[in-house]
Amino acid sequence: MAGLSTAGVGLLASESPTSAAPCAGKKKKNRYDAKGLPTVVLGRTGAVIPKMVLGLGSRFCHIDTDEEAWEMLNFALDNGLYYWDTAHAYDNSLALPKGKPKPTVKVYSEVRIAEVLKTRRKEVYLSTKVSARNPDEALAEIEDSLKRLGTDHLEELKIHSVNSLEDVEEMSRPGHLIDIVHRMKDEKVCDHIGFSCHSDAYAAKAMCDRGDFETMLIAMNQWDASHYSNREGIAIPAAKAQGMGVMLMKLVRPKENRAGIDIPTLIKYAMSLDGPDAVCIGMDSHAIVQSNLDILRNFKKYSAAEMKELSKALGPF
Repeated sequence: MAGLSTAGVGLLASESPTSAAPCAGKKKKNRYDAKGLPTVVLGRTGAVIPKMVLGLGSRFCHIDTDEEAWEMLNFALDNGLYYWDTAHAYDNSLALPKGKPKPTVKVYSEVRIAEVLKTRRKEVYLSTKVSARNPDEALAEIEDSLKRLGTDHLEELKIHSVNSLEDVEEMSRPGHLIDIVHRMKDEKVCDHIGFSCHSDAYAAKAMCDRGDFETMLIAMNQWDASHYSNREGIAIPAAKAQGMGVMLMKLVRPKENRAGIDIPTLIKYAMSLDGPDAVCIGMDSHAIVQSNLDILRNFKKYSAAEMKELSKALGPF
C-alpha cells in the first residue's frame, strides 16, 4: 500500500461521507471457515462472522511468550474463531494482571498477530482501531497499524473508544477522524468502518444516528459502574435502527464484584440478550479459547425467567 500522506488531510474538508440508509445486510458467500461454529450476519456489512469474536487486547499482550501467543492464535483459527479484534493502542503496558511483574519488553498486539498472518492472512477477518483524534496522528497510526500487521488491507477499521458528545463533535469536524476513516474505506484500505464505546451511551447513539457507520463494539454497562448509562437501552436500539452490526465486550467484569457469578454464565447472559449480534471476548491462553469454544458450540439462550433472575443478581449490566 502507498503511504498515507498527511499532506492530503486538508482535501478531506471538502468531502462529506455518504450516509448509508438503514437496510438489511445481504448475506454474502462466506470465504472464511467457521468450522461449524454458529455464525451471524454482521448487520448491513453482510459479513458472516462467528457469534464470538477473538479479542486480542491487554490480556493477549500479557501472554508470557510469543510462542504461546502464536499457538493460541493458530488454535483459535483452526477451530473457527476467525474474526480478530485488535487496536493500535493494545500493548502490555495496559491492565497489568495482579501479581505479575511489570514487563521489561514492550509487546504490541498487532506485532504479535502479524507472525501468524504471514501464512494465514486470507483466513482472518481482521479488525483494528485508531485512537488519535488529531488528523495527522490518526493517519500515522493507521499506517503504522498496517505495517505492524504486515498487510495493506483490513476487513474493518474502527474508531477506538468514543467517550463523549464533545468527542463526537471533535471527530466530526471537516478533515478530522470521521472523514479519515471514510477516506480509508473509499480508498479500499478497509472494507467496513465502525467504532467502539466504553462509556457514554449518548455518545454512542450520536455516532449511530449519523447513519454512516456499519458496526458498533460496546461495553456492557457493568464494566464501568462509575459512568453508568443505559447502553443496552439507548445505544443498541440506535445501532439496530441503522442496520448496524452490534458486538458486546467487557462481558466478564462482574466476576470481580459480584459473588457467585461465574464466567460461563456471564458470557451466556450476554449472548442471550436481544439485539447484539456477537460477543467479543479477550482471550489469553489455549485453555481459555477451548473453554469459550465449548460455550459457543453448546450455547442455548437463557429463558426470560432465567434472564430476569440473572439481571437481579448482576445489577446494572
